[in-house]
Amino acid sequence: MRNFIRKSVYISVFVCLSIAIVSCEKDFTDIGSNVISNIKFDTNVDSVYVTAENSPLARIQSDNISRQLGQYLLGVYTSPDYEKLEASIVSQLGITLGLKVIDDADITDTTDVVSVIDTVFLKLPYQVSLNADATKFEIDSVIGDKTKPFNLNIYRTNTYISQLNLEDPTKTNKFFSDADFEKIGDPLNSQLNYPLIPSEDSTKVLVKRKLYNNTTFKTDTVRYFASATSTIPVPFARIPLDKATIKTLFLDKYEETEFSSQAAFNDYFRGVILEASGNEGSLTSFNFNNANSNLRPSIEVYYTNTVLNKGTTDTLRTVTKNNSFPLSGFRINTYKMEEKGYTDNDNIKIQGTAGSEGNITLFDQNKIDELKIKAQDWLINEATLTFYVDPSADTENIPERLYLYKSNGVSPNPTFSQIKDAYSEGDFGGILGFLNADRDQYTFSLTDYLSDILSGEITYDSTLKLKAFNPSDLPSSTTDDSFVNYSWNPKAVTIFNNLLTNDNKRPILKISYSEKK
Repeated sequence: MRNFIRKSVYISVFVCLSIAIVSCEKDFTDIGSNVISNIKFDTNVDSVYVTAENSPLARIQSDNISRQLGQYLLGVYTSPDYEKLEASIVSQLGITLGLKVIDDADITDTTDVVSVIDTVFLKLPYQVSLNADATKFEIDSVIGDKTKPFNLNIYRTNTYISQLNLEDPTKTNKFFSDADFEKIGDPLNSQLNYPLIPSEDSTKVLVKRKLYNNTTFKTDTVRYFASATSTIPVPFARIPLDKATIKTLFLDKYEETEFSSQAAFNDYFRGVILEASGNEGSLTSFNFNNANSNLRPSIEVYYTNTVLNKGTTDTLRTVTKNNSFPLSGFRINTYKMEEKGYTDNDNIKIQGTAGSEGNITLFDQNKIDELKIKAQDWLINEATLTFYVDPSADTENIPERLYLYKSNGVSPNPTFSQIKDAYSEGDFGGILGFLNADRDQYTFSLTDYLSDILSGEITYDSTLKLKAFNPSDLPSSTTDDSFVNYSWNPKAVTIFNNLLTNDNKRPILKISYSEKK
């Protein structure tokens, strides 16, 4: 039996066994053999300053083809200390089969029917929470300057979004955050460069219903609610679209082959591009998977049919209609990042989405050999890795958690995997990495991983990557070591590197162990 224990919980087990077997003896016992010999231990800490280097990302996978994304980012985020981010969304549209502009009952030999589009808009419901008085919803998940708009344009794309790789149909397709989607024609929005500012007061749209002669005969108020019993409307962004264009692309095609099936429609109208641009404004996270279908992004078309006596302007009746086209099916989040380079490594920039990560070096081979010799008689209680926040950089939107994973470093397609503690200790927080209460440091637990290195069970040959935590980072089970680098977390933080001038703020690995006296 070797003298090497991975977790402090094992020490507790041996202590309990000693208590049970040796008449409540309080000393630690020698586990180097099968004989209990009552040898005492001292507890110590060995510290190693680790080094890091900036690792800007070129792109990340950002589609929902193989894994559903939790959130989608839209807007612009700027900070003098990090890369500017322009986040756009590409999405297919869902249709209802059997759509008709005019109902069969209104088409007779004695009637004429005139259809008028009342309004068309893109609906983007915000993620919200009730205010303290429970009288109004407040918008969640917005960062940046909420007082200034970014530009939003909506295009039809000619890029077919296929589930299968078109070059190798045996493989599932992948889209990345730097993907380029071909545009068709002018923007669909009626106002070029629509200025979008998130507003909690944007809770309704007034639909002016128009007769055959374009006069308003009534006004409908449209609101959306979180539930059937709720009386508080949910705020949403409304971007007006060009009526004539939507009539040509949609209403005029309802009873044609283009709308005969979802597959036929996906080939005809391959999707929309919600393109954000600008040098200021805010970035909003949207939920496309809300259980309440009314709170999912969609294109809304409102129109009115006036049924007339044939050959006259005598109105028999008016029929008001609304067709909804949800942004569903396959979606991709694209991130246009401002390249900053980060040529020096005096400090390390960690930025989510396709921003930047850190390459972490725990120790060199000489240090490993030294620790392996020392560890022959160690009982490792805990191994922690701590990074310290540089407060001189922008700290307004720092992540609440960072994450570590492994990369084999093989270019151009490295293989990623989880650090053992992420799944072996998943029920107890995994590798941790949470921001502390003082908001000045992040600490990881690497006890199992370090124990395996020093015991020789694994070879230290992988690069550790430090990133802004994303919910998709977590392993799915206690044996799942796979890792795919998704990110819809736009937050960023700067951490101190291993410079002597940083003194006690240098990244540090601490190994707590018990050793025989």
